[in-house]
Amino acid sequence: MPPPAATDALVGRELDGRYLIRARIARGGMATVYEALDSRLDRTVALKVMHPSLAEDDAFVDRFRREAKAAASLSHPHVVAVHDQGTTDGLPYLVMEFVAGRTLRDVLNQHGRLSAPQALAVLEPVLEALGAAHTAGFVHRDVKPENILISDDGRVKVTDFGLARAVTAATATQGLLIGTVAYLSPEHVEQGSSDARSDVYGAGICLFEMLTGSVPFAGDSPLSVAYQHVNADVPRPSSLVPDIDADVDDLVEIATRRDPAQRYADCAEFTERVRSVRRTLQPPRPLADTYTEPVAPTATLVVDRPTENIDPGPGSRTPRSEGSGDTAEMSTARRRRWGPAIAVLLLLGAVAGAAFGAWYLAAGPGRTIAVPGVLGLDVAAATELASQNDLSMTVTGEAYSETVAAGVVLAADPEPGSAVSPGTEIAVTVSLGPERFAVPVLTGLTEAEAVEALTAAGLRAGDISNEWDAVIPSGEVVSSTPGAGEELKADSTVDLVISKGPQPVELPDLTGTPVEEATAALVAEGLQVDTTEEFSTAYSTGTVISSVPSSGEKVDVGGTVTLVVSKGPPPVEVPYLIDMFREEAVALIESLGLVANVQEGPFTPLNRVINQDPRAGSFIPVGSTVTITII
Repeated sequence: MPPPAATDALVGRELDGRYLIRARIARGGMATVYEALDSRLDRTVALKVMHPSLAEDDAFVDRFRREAKAAASLSHPHVVAVHDQGTTDGLPYLVMEFVAGRTLRDVLNQHGRLSAPQALAVLEPVLEALGAAHTAGFVHRDVKPENILISDDGRVKVTDFGLARAVTAATATQGLLIGTVAYLSPEHVEQGSSDARSDVYGAGICLFEMLTGSVPFAGDSPLSVAYQHVNADVPRPSSLVPDIDADVDDLVEIATRRDPAQRYADCAEFTERVRSVRRTLQPPRPLADTYTEPVAPTATLVVDRPTENIDPGPGSRTPRSEGSGDTAEMSTARRRRWGPAIAVLLLLGAVAGAAFGAWYLAAGPGRTIAVPGVLGLDVAAATELASQNDLSMTVTGEAYSETVAAGVVLAADPEPGSAVSPGTEIAVTVSLGPERFAVPVLTGLTEAEAVEALTAAGLRAGDISNEWDAVIPSGEVVSSTPGAGEELKADSTVDLVISKGPQPVELPDLTGTPVEEATAALVAEGLQVDTTEEFSTAYSTGTVISSVPSSGEKVDVGGTVTLVVSKGPPPVEVPYLIDMFREEAVALIESLGLVANVQEGPFTPLNRVINQDPRAGSFIPVGSTVTITII
C-alpha cells in the first residue's frame, strides 16, 4: 500500500496546475513514482519525480531527461508510454502511462517460480519491447523483474528506460556500474559497455529466475556478484529444477553466455527461438496422469525338432519278403565264404586312406601353416618372418597407437596363430605411434577465435580465466597452458588466459596539489583529465580541492578524471557604508577581509562616511581595497 499523505510532502499537491498527486507508488534510486490525476484530460497517470538531492546534479538531470526522450520515442504495446515532461520547484518529472497491476517481482514473491510455459509467455512480450527499443536506437540496460509490469488484464509492459542510452554513444560510466548487479552482463561489469546483447543477457537472467525462483549468482556484496557474472557460466535451470525441458535450458544457456558474440545476436532472434520452443511445450499434467510406457509384445520362440524313429513296440511285425526258407540259407552260406576276403580289402583301403590323408595334410593341398607372431615387430622383421613360414606380408594400413611405437606392426589379418595355406598373404596395419596435436598460436585471438582454432587443431578449450594486461587488448588471449607448439593427445584441453585490458589506476590523494602537477601525474598513468573550478577558503588558488572519482577509487586506463580546482576565497559583497562613523566603517571593511582606504575631506567635523568606492552590493575579491571619504 502507498504510504499516507502525511509521510510524503508531494501527496495532495497539484503540479503545474494539472497533475494532482494522489498517492506514492514506489521509490527508486533516482526518483519517486506517484499515482496522479491529469485534471486536464481526466485520466490516471503515473508521475515520476526526481529526488531533490539529485535535482542539483546536472548529470542526473540529463539522464532523467534522456529517459523521457528515449521512452517517448517508443510506440509499442509492450512499452510503458511517456506522455509529458516538466519541472516544478526545480524538480524534473515525467508523466507516464498508469498500469494497474503488479510487477513481475510481486508475482514471483507471491507465487514462487513459474512453469516453463508461464515464464515464456511473460518473456516473449518483454523481448518484443526490448527489440522495439533497439530498433529505435536505445539499450534498456536494466532488465529485471521490477521493471516488468503485468496488468490486471494480463498485458505485459516494460518500464523504466531511465538507464537507456543511444546504442552508438560512448558507454563509459566513469567507474559507476549503472543497473542492478544481479542482472548485469559481464561486459557491462568489466568494461562498462552495453549493446543489444546486454539486454539479451538481462532477459536470460530474468528467465532463469522465473524458472527456478532465484537468480543464478548471489553473494555478500554487489562486487562478489559482479565477479561471478564475469568469471562463471550461468548454470542450466534444470540443475535446480530437474523437470525443465532441455530446449528451455538451451534458451537460458545461449542468452547468458559470457561472450556476447556467442549469445543471440539480438532480441528478435531470441524472440523467434522462444516462440519455437513455446510451440513444443505442453501444459503441466496432474500427478494422477502418470504416463506408462507400453510393453513390447513377447516374441514366441518356435523350435523345430527332427522326426525320430518310432519303436513299433512289442507285438509288431517287421515286413519281410515272401520266399522259401532254402533261399535264405543259401545266402547265409555265401556270406560266410567271402567274409575273409572282404575284411582284407577293407584293411588295405583304410591304410591307403590314412597314407593319402597324411600326404594331403603334410605336403599336399591340405597343408596349413600357423600365422607367425608378427605383432610388435618392425615391418622388415615381420616380412622376413612371414617369408620364412612360406607366407607373404603386405602393409594395408596405418593407425595411431598410444602403446605401439611408430613403424611396428599393430594388427594382422589373419591374426597370429590362425591356420592358413602356404603362400597366404598377411595384411598388416603399421603403427604411426601416439597421435599428437600441436597447440596453435592463440595470443591475440578473441576467446571465440581461440576456441575455434583449438577445435580445428583437434583440441578443446579448458579453463578460461581473466587477468589484467597492459599490452594485450581486453577480450584477447594473453597466454595458453600448454603453450603454442606443445603436442597433446586428441581432445586434450588447453587453458586460456583472457586479457581484461590494462589494470585500472587507483587514484592518489591530490588534495592541495597544484593543478599542473596533478594533471601531469594522472596523464602519466594513462588517464584523461578535465578540470572545474570552485571558490575555496581552505585551498589556495590553482590547487586541487578534490577529484571525481575521488582518491582511492580505480579508473580504467584511458578514463577521465575531473579535478576540482580552487579559485581562492569567494568574492565579498561590499556593505553599505554611507553615514557610518569612520571607525565603524573601517572595522566592517577589515572584518570582511578587505582593505580600508580612508580619504578625508577639507573638513571632518562629523567624522562620517560621505562616499564609498566600490559601491554597496558590489562583489570584489578578498584583499581588495574599499575607499571611503570622511567629512
